[in-house]
Amino acid sequence: MISTGTIFQREINAYFLSPIAYVVIAVFTVFSGYFFSIMLGITQESTLRYSLAYTQFILSILTPVITMRLLAEENKTGTIEPLMTAPVTDFEVVFGKFLAAWALYNIMVAPTAFYIIFLAWVGNPDYGAIIASYIGLVLMGGLFISIGLMVSAITKNQIVAAVIGIVALLILLVIGLASSGSEGWFYSALRYIGTYDHWDTFTKGIVDTRDVVYYISFTALLIFIVVRIVESRRWR
Repeated sequence: MISTGTIFQREINAYFLSPIAYVVIAVFTVFSGYFFSIMLGITQESTLRYSLAYTQFILSILTPVITMRLLAEENKTGTIEPLMTAPVTDFEVVFGKFLAAWALYNIMVAPTAFYIIFLAWVGNPDYGAIIASYIGLVLMGGLFISIGLMVSAITKNQIVAAVIGIVALLILLVIGLASSGSEGWFYSALRYIGTYDHWDTFTKGIVDTRDVVYYISFTALLIFIVVRIVESRRWR
């Protein structure tokens, strides 16, 4: 795991030595603040639930920007080959990059903690619901990062990686949203595949093990697939 730490440190440094980290943090803070103020003004309730309902859409656009360079840049510059010959396993490379992107994701959403302080000042928020929402936010970030990482692994173009990642995440959001409330096994399957219902449950203050399993299992599966994609380069 020492190699994973080295990869993690390298990627975190790369993020903060480029504009990416500062841009995504600034954009997320502006839009999340906008929705927080708007929904607080409309509902007059000391809760994050309504403003967080829009967070998934914002994160579906910003998360692929975080992940677009992770492996696409290595593929384009050819640095992936020396990395594969270094004394580090494919899993350590992929997992180190995943952890770095996930760390930046959590740093990006961290400023929303100020909204809790504000809610505590003006009202009496349900802290249980807030904690559940943040558990969901962290788990959802893991899934989004793993999807973006997989897309980055199959292309050499960062812009292509970002666009495909955004489209994929928006499709998962839309099919979950469109099938929400509909009956039948087909719609149930779509709701399970889509991300909307899983996230919505957390915003209601419910930590359902089915949603936790959904996020963790799909994140682990996608990381496994990325490791296999990277590993396949040894055979070429």
